[in-house]
Amino acid sequence: MWIVMMPASRPDASVWSGRRELAVVDAVAWPLFWVWLLRHVPAPVGLVGAVGNAIALLSAILRVQRAIWMNHRYWFTTWRWGKVAVAMMLMGWAMRLSLSA
Repeated sequence: MWIVMMPASRPDASVWSGRRELAVVDAVAWPLFWVWLLRHVPAPVGLVGAVGNAIALLSAILRVQRAIWMNHRYWFTTWRWGKVAVAMMLMGWAMRLSLSA
């Protein structure tokens, strides 16, 4: 017997003025960052770089579409990974502080 349990879907995000514009910037910035990262790899990337750029472009198009037309379902990537980066920086700061004492 196979039991399939679906997770609960996330609730809609709150919509405020200016959210759509910031969502479009967020939707474009991350794929552009990946393209920039692929362009600055020191070794030749060949076909992997071309496919990576194509995937990033497709991702940007789909993310912008969601940011404009389904803004209540768009979740900011910068906010998600920004929290992780700040937590890692705080842990590093705490480790540095504990080792210097």
